[in-house]
Amino acid sequence: MTKLVLEELLRSAPVILDGAWGTQLQRRGLPVGGCPDEWNLSHPEKVEEVARAYVEAGSQIILTNTFGSNAVTLERYGLADRVEAINRAGVEISRRAAAGRAKVFASIGPSGVMLMMGDKTPDQLRMAFAVQAEALAQAGADGLVIETMSDPAEALLALEAAKATGLPVAVCMTFDSGKNRDRTMMGTTPEQAAEQLTAAGADVIGANCGAGPETYVQICRRLKSATDRPIWIKPNAGLPEVVNGQTIYRLSCDDFASFVPQLIDAGASFIGGCCGTTPEFIRAICRVLGR
Repeated sequence: MTKLVLEELLRSAPVILDGAWGTQLQRRGLPVGGCPDEWNLSHPEKVEEVARAYVEAGSQIILTNTFGSNAVTLERYGLADRVEAINRAGVEISRRAAAGRAKVFASIGPSGVMLMMGDKTPDQLRMAFAVQAEALAQAGADGLVIETMSDPAEALLALEAAKATGLPVAVCMTFDSGKNRDRTMMGTTPEQAAEQLTAAGADVIGANCGAGPETYVQICRRLKSATDRPIWIKPNAGLPEVVNGQTIYRLSCDDFASFVPQLIDAGASFIGGCCGTTPEFIRAICRVLGR
């Protein structure tokens, strides 16, 4: 199944992904500091609006509102007992919105704890990711995306758990540190990440968040140089600025999309957006690609 889903998608590469979810939910009333994932249960119609907007904009893959739906993260909101319900609802919402027009790759984000600090053991994190991945798979996801990872050790635990489902798994690191913003927070280079994730069996390898498309062109090229796997790229709409307490991303959708040819030349097979991007950004990517 893994091979067939990816082969089908890659026949039309570059595959167009979706954009940001959190900022879209905030526009629909999600309070700052609220739990986005809980909206799968309390505001499913608003979550579905976000997913459908990306499908209508041209996304061939949409994600799910399950980025923080592991037990470790949900525990902070008093929702650790709702893991399966929240993940199941997240997939069902995106599948309704996709209506067969796009594939649904379910989102798995980091736990928010650092393994080196000893707050959780590797086994505890592996189990949290395993429960989430299995719930997403059982709900009918077409694939899984482990994203916004800074620590390769945590990414590898999540990958091990996700691969057990038999679904295709993409793993994306965030490169936002170092003098050239080409390291993860843990100091990992794109080449190191690609080599480790390839060896561990990731089906797709990529990068998301942390920087804008101009930075991610080189990140993409370096990832591609170190793996034979397809590359998944979702940059931010530039670097964030805080103005009057509001986070602003200044890169326009057309300026963002102007980097798409460079990303393709650098080896990207999957292209979308992360923080600050909207359905208009996806439409702009489609225009650049003549779709």
